[in-house]
Amino acid sequence: MSDLAALVARAGLAWMEPAGDVSDIVLSTRVRLARNLQGLPFSGQAPAALRKEVLDQVRGGMSATAGLEGLSILELDALSVRQQRLLLERRVVSRELVGEVPRAGDSALEGTALGSASAVLLADDPFVSVMINEEDHLRLQVVRPGLDLREAWNQMDLLDETLGSHLPYAFHPEFGFLTSCPTNVGTGLRASVFMHLPALVLTKEMNRVLRGLTEMGLTCRGLYGEGSDVVGNFFQVSNQTTLGRTEEALVDHLDQVVRQVIQFEREARETLLREAADVTEDKVWRAYGLLRYARALSFEELMNLLSAVRLGGALKLIPGVRVYSLNRIMTCAQPGHLEEAAGRPLNSGERERHRASLVRSILQADGAPD
Repeated sequence: MSDLAALVARAGLAWMEPAGDVSDIVLSTRVRLARNLQGLPFSGQAPAALRKEVLDQVRGGMSATAGLEGLSILELDALSVRQQRLLLERRVVSRELVGEVPRAGDSALEGTALGSASAVLLADDPFVSVMINEEDHLRLQVVRPGLDLREAWNQMDLLDETLGSHLPYAFHPEFGFLTSCPTNVGTGLRASVFMHLPALVLTKEMNRVLRGLTEMGLTCRGLYGEGSDVVGNFFQVSNQTTLGRTEEALVDHLDQVVRQVIQFEREARETLLREAADVTEDKVWRAYGLLRYARALSFEELMNLLSAVRLGGALKLIPGVRVYSLNRIMTCAQPGHLEEAAGRPLNSGERERHRASLVRSILQADGAPD
């Protein structure tokens, strides 16, 4: 395997091992910063020569900065469409960076990088990555397993200071860091928590929670972030505003609200056990049976079944299914991963059969409960 292929193969997987005492509800934490270089137009409006200048400045800043020797730049033009899709499905890169590749489901692979000099930095640290020439010149990102907002922010703050010491960030004394999207002006920070909230959905309390999040200045999105659909009861909760508050205050506010949502979900799970235990147990085991023995699965069907089995494991209704295995299935059963494993393009029917085969093999390796 080439060095480039090896980098792509291991990128964006470190979050899958569950961590912390709320890992049954929170899968991962992400902190992202938008930064632009002073004196250059934003990437979306920049011609190829200026986009290359951004990339050259970043490369030069890396070589001049102690502690960044472990970063590797992958230019997307050098990656296959399938490799780009792997990075997208692992949330290392965005749809905007790789072009209009479908967001989820069983669509065929298509699209190429947003433009020349689009790139991603991958670090020795498996939690860190940086997109170059997306909507902004730089999108710094830290993704950690479980609910770990403060550590993710501390890690991001150090990375931002290190890069900023050798790169001239665009900054206004009144408005803060300047970004291509006005909603990111100020800190440029977007923090999000990836949550599994099936009991709130089943008890029909989710709409109330969503209204409360909006009132508290937060937003809720689907599996792939902004513009994506909610599947399998998985939600990304993140801050909406970035101006007028410090990064630490934004992170602390999100942490406090997420902990409230976790408590609501726990109460909803207790309600299910108290008022609908038999129905819930039947739903869980039916979902496990389909995952264990199905010969074809669509992506949406898979996510809904995984949601039920994950809930069953958290409620101790079904033994022997590891959270890591469920996270692995959710990641590796996406279209790009299936095609990478097969080594060739797959049509819709082939993807459904390959997906079901993958699920069966992972669950069988865990040991099938009776």
